[in-house]
Amino acid sequence: MNSSTLPTEAQPQANILTSERKRDMAGAIRSVTVDGPAGRLEAILNVGAPDAPFAALLCHPHPIFGGNLHNKVVYHAMKALNDPEWGLGWPVLRFNFRGMGRSHGSHDGEAETGDVLAAMDWLEREFRLPLAVAGFSFGAAMALRACSHQLRHDVRALIAIGLPTEVSEPAYNCFFLNNLTLPKLFLSGDHDQFAPAAQLAELVAAAVKPKRLVFVSDADHFFTDRLEPMQAALAGWLKEQAL
Repeated sequence: MNSSTLPTEAQPQANILTSERKRDMAGAIRSVTVDGPAGRLEAILNVGAPDAPFAALLCHPHPIFGGNLHNKVVYHAMKALNDPEWGLGWPVLRFNFRGMGRSHGSHDGEAETGDVLAAMDWLEREFRLPLAVAGFSFGAAMALRACSHQLRHDVRALIAIGLPTEVSEPAYNCFFLNNLTLPKLFLSGDHDQFAPAAQLAELVAAAVKPKRLVFVSDADHFFTDRLEPMQAALAGWLKEQAL
């Protein structure tokens, strides 16, 4: 990757931040602990570039079915947000919901919204930056639900990846979308087995603007063999929101 620094005559060498250096810093990883309402939450921070304009939160899929912060879709979404190759380089926090991994507490199905809010608190204290909040599957439902509350956070973008529409659990009820005025991206595969395209389009149509619905072609719920187009759609929309 080529350096985009100014000549040394124009700027002290210590203040020059090369694109290679930004990439190295964005690749740094920290294990952290978030104080949640049910106890401590295990989390990983991908640090991001020091001049990043946003920080991001990613929420994993259903823990009862093995979802955790290392989930494949969550990991690739993190790379789209954190890796300067995608044009962002933001710090990204991934955490385990209560009862998963080393996180305290036990699965509830709805109280996990409190875990999301606690993670948002941690990010704001750590970086004092506007937030992008994203989730995959169950994590998407929890992110949407958490951001439907009376927020004390500066959330500028909300992303629901693979939001299920054919699940009967109360956690997936998105009745509040007609009042959720944050910029929203709904990103799913056009062959998602848990969210038929027509059903998701109907749900998004009922949501208040601003909103966008993007289908990744030939992709199932897990974006099998289609993770890169998912990353491109995610990074592209977020660049628009960061302007």
